[in-house]
Amino acid sequence: MRVLAGFFLVSALLGPLAADGADDAIGRLMHAQGSSDGPAKSLPVAPPRPIPQTVAGPSVGAAPQGPLPIVMSARIGEHQDRTRLVIELSDPVNLRAFALAGPDRVVIDMPEVSWRLGSPPRPSGFGAVKSYRYGQFRAGNSRMVIDLNQPVSVSDALVISPSAGFGYRVVIDLFPTTRPKFDAQAGWPADLKKRESDAERLAALIAAQQAPPAGSGKRIVVLDPGHGGLDSGTIGVNGLMEKDLALAEGLKLARTLRQRGYTVVLTRTNDSFIPLRQRVAIARANKADIFIALHADSNPDPETTGTSIYTLNDGRSDREASALARRENQSDAIAGVDLSGENNPVAPILIGLAQRDTRNKSSEFATNALHNLGQVTDLLARSPHRSASLAVLVAPDVPAVLVELGYLSNNGDAAQMNTDSWRAKVADAIADAVDTQFVRPSPAQVSR
Repeated sequence: MRVLAGFFLVSALLGPLAADGADDAIGRLMHAQGSSDGPAKSLPVAPPRPIPQTVAGPSVGAAPQGPLPIVMSARIGEHQDRTRLVIELSDPVNLRAFALAGPDRVVIDMPEVSWRLGSPPRPSGFGAVKSYRYGQFRAGNSRMVIDLNQPVSVSDALVISPSAGFGYRVVIDLFPTTRPKFDAQAGWPADLKKRESDAERLAALIAAQQAPPAGSGKRIVVLDPGHGGLDSGTIGVNGLMEKDLALAEGLKLARTLRQRGYTVVLTRTNDSFIPLRQRVAIARANKADIFIALHADSNPDPETTGTSIYTLNDGRSDREASALARRENQSDAIAGVDLSGENNPVAPILIGLAQRDTRNKSSEFATNALHNLGQVTDLLARSPHRSASLAVLVAPDVPAVLVELGYLSNNGDAAQMNTDSWRAKVADAIADAVDTQFVRPSPAQVSR
């Protein structure tokens, strides 16, 4: 028996669902024909794909009415001719499943739900499913994204009403297919693609409307806690998730800066996903004086430790910096964001980096911040000020840095980052660097 985190690869889908002979509609459906070729070959063929009919439940984007539907369990069964996903919910919901390429993945889009799947071991990755993630995508919208080892075609969802102690069960089959067929069928349904575009425009409009009025006199700091929602980021050796660490540090740093008189905007204040380009748009809409992204790193060498700060480079970076850029810039793909119309967000901005002042200010801040951070925590031993082509640092008119708070792959770093006292000291050190960046000495102080 293989175990997927949140999904259970059970022989139950190949035979009786439980040793005690529990009555289950899926099991009965699979064995109804009694074919001598075995239960997998007797499954009914997936129907053609009409527009899915709605059920008596919420749809994506709808404002929750009462308690959220609960995802109580999910499991994947691997068969000779298909991989079957079964999701059990407390209430019916309207959901869509479709495939995306580059990287290959299946997206299951649904209204906002409460996930109660626990934390089982990570997936084995031997079958069609390589890995998965789930969580809130944006307000009113949850999502599950399944990474694939091979091309598949996705059946329409079959909903089974509650019976024998089970809740509502959604059944989705993934059938092996060829690369040309997968590529031809992969892509966003037109209505969902429009919804994504509308949501991004609305988010940018809200950010612009909420921007502080010009001439307010206060310096504006935009804090960007990395990852969030269904994108957990790095998982630490102690189980600490990067998204939780980044948010905790961001909220603490925001309070510290506000106490010092700064206007602070956070790209997220809860466990939700924010696309990379939207993070940059928030900084520009608010006419930020500095943009600070908060992350935590990982390294195959568990001895690697210490804080580092990244600023945007000109495309040249060492192997580790390039690897980090590849990981962080994949955040949108991880969350199932449509990238089909995207240009590389880095190249056109780098062409316009005749705005050297922006990059110089970013480097100045990084230098000051590392000086302060070195007083309260260990720095990366080799070149703690680094550069990489990171998508969140590309705004031409906003000085920006990405702070790697430490290495979640290191026992010592992971342990201290999980303490409130460490996060408070780091917040003070970063806030001191903001003061240095904007509070210039008076002529009297200079003359002394």
